[in-house]
Amino acid sequence: MGGPTGFAANPARDLGPRIMHAILPIPNKRDSNRGYTYVPVVGGILGGFLATVVCSIL
Repeated sequence: MGGPTGFAANPARDLGPRIMHAILPIPNKRDSNRGYTYVPVVGGILGGFLATVVCSIL
């Protein structure tokens, strides 16, 4: 899981290396696995929303 940059749940840690991997001319590189890019972003937003709802209920 995580492709060329390794798994990172923090979007600040995950998106930068993915963008650079897509841009830089690295010899013999594989794809940048852009299909996974939304996971850290959406996961963080949904997690924050869920925590707010649970905290409000409790």
